[in-house]
Amino acid sequence: MSLFKRLIPDLTPVSRIEQLRVCAGVLIGILLLGLIGTRSRDLMEGLPLLSAPLGASAILLFALPGSPLAQPWSILGGNMISAAIGVACARWIPEELIAASMAGTLSVAMMFVLRCLHPPSGALALMAVLGGPTIKAAGFGFVVWPVGAGSLAMLVVALIFNNLTGKRYPHLSKSAPVNRHKTSDPTPMERVGVKATDLDIVLNQYDQVIDMDRDSLEDLFRRLEMQAYNRRFGGMTCAEIMSRDVATVTPETSLRDAWKLFRQHHIKALPVVSGDHRAIGIITQTDLIKHSDWDLRTGFQMSVPQIARRVIRLDRKVGEIMTSPVQTARQDAVVAELVPRMADAGLHQVPIVDRDSLLVGIVTQSDLVAALFRGRGMIQAESRPNGRIPLSAVR
Repeated sequence: MSLFKRLIPDLTPVSRIEQLRVCAGVLIGILLLGLIGTRSRDLMEGLPLLSAPLGASAILLFALPGSPLAQPWSILGGNMISAAIGVACARWIPEELIAASMAGTLSVAMMFVLRCLHPPSGALALMAVLGGPTIKAAGFGFVVWPVGAGSLAMLVVALIFNNLTGKRYPHLSKSAPVNRHKTSDPTPMERVGVKATDLDIVLNQYDQVIDMDRDSLEDLFRRLEMQAYNRRFGGMTCAEIMSRDVATVTPETSLRDAWKLFRQHHIKALPVVSGDHRAIGIITQTDLIKHSDWDLRTGFQMSVPQIARRVIRLDRKVGEIMTSPVQTARQDAVVAELVPRMADAGLHQVPIVDRDSLLVGIVTQSDLVAALFRGRGMIQAESRPNGRIPLSAVR
């Protein structure tokens, strides 16, 4: 029994809702494909309404939409190339067993070369050889119908269904992170923890096909780091570190009044709220400068208050220059979720909202630094018998 249990694959936990979503996608995809085939009987000339391997393609498209094996080029290129190789082998190799073996082998090799690996395509290569006289008589027409047309139809269904049900498809590779300061230094998050180069080295050492693209793996490791951080630092939430007495403005507030609040509270950002106190935007001192009538010849000779008095049209409204929508965080979100936003995305402050999107506070970079320092200090204190932290640990 122990060996039997070890043979059962340890699948990633999936909710019942996700299971139903996948089943619904497969049902709709195959059903629509069959209906298209039924309407096109005259064009098929005896070919099957459905190509059986497309059922396996449907599982990949709807259950694993982020997999590199389920991307548009993988299914369309893999299926049509493999079918063409199968037809060629059936025509030019008289011995059926050898023809089938060569078709399967060559299709896999070509899919590796063309970067369109798709497991069900191997079955199409064999189907072209072993599918019977009707398929053999169709020749390379089999590649167009039902393989090519069926693959394209299934792709269209997957594109619409996955995106409508909250699954991004196709899964486009993310662009490389860019240093906002336009220097050669890596971004802050790349300087600590798992680096992109570390992932590349491990993948080269692993040397196996992985049913997850590189971007998804990197995102998985980032989430793992965040989870480990939450466990170590006690899951400190935004509600614990945020400022609750927050100065705010509305879209109708004049820039003159906004500037007074900046100076009065010595702050650099003001959340913009609606009449029912929902966070709808944010205005910063940088926004004021960006929308001012800046004169390069005199600008460097003036301080920020002088710029505000002389070149900013203070009669304008906050709603004209505010950033909207604004990136917010829930008050029950863990502090670690703010680190990438402030480290790489360049945010200096994040408004905190409740479940109804009502503004309840704000977290600044200073709040985050203090929280991280506090968390590190607590861990070091707990790890020492006397609970004291040496001065060298906090310098």
